[in-house]
Amino acid sequence: MADVKELLRTWANLMAVNKQRLIELDGMVGDSDLGLTMTDGYAAAYAAVKDSDQADVGLLCYAAGKAMGAAVPSTMGTLMASGLMNAGKALRGVEILDDPNWVRFFQAYYDGVQNRGKAQLGDKTFLDAFHPGLEALQSGAADMRTAAPLAAKAAQEAFEATKGMLAKHGRMAIRGEGSRAYLDPGAAVAALLFDGFAQTMLR
Repeated sequence: MADVKELLRTWANLMAVNKQRLIELDGMVGDSDLGLTMTDGYAAAYAAVKDSDQADVGLLCYAAGKAMGAAVPSTMGTLMASGLMNAGKALRGVEILDDPNWVRFFQAYYDGVQNRGKAQLGDKTFLDAFHPGLEALQSGAADMRTAAPLAAKAAQEAFEATKGMLAKHGRMAIRGEGSRAYLDPGAAVAALLFDGFAQTMLR
């Protein structure tokens, strides 16, 4: 059964592989640091727990999130760290990530990011790609091996659909109507997270 350490390792590797792509996406609308931030942040999250013998999934997630927040205290780094830390709170006392608990993990991650960033669905942010992935997991909660690839597909399609949306949050919102011409870099990160989950579940 996949565990949170394996997922964090996969996420760290995926962010490193996609670092340049995230830099390019962010460079069109932001300050080009997203690839660096996500690579360093998820690397720090994984490094914080990879050698731990802690059995409590919640404590592992919280420790990973705290390490990430310390390593990359940027806006996006803080949001991703908040997701992990909130998942840690939700799963405290859990030692086995069965299918329902994976759904709890992703719901808590979503809630942590939304509560910290205050964005809403439709604002053209990370949430707009993450939420469809979460819904796919919820629909297939009895079988993550089947649901995870569907969630990855849903998140990727939702990321691609951010082109045409009006940005209402973050740096891209400054462009007003001009923001419709761009893909949202944060949504690209959300798609990568679900891609990594699908890879982890299918190993």
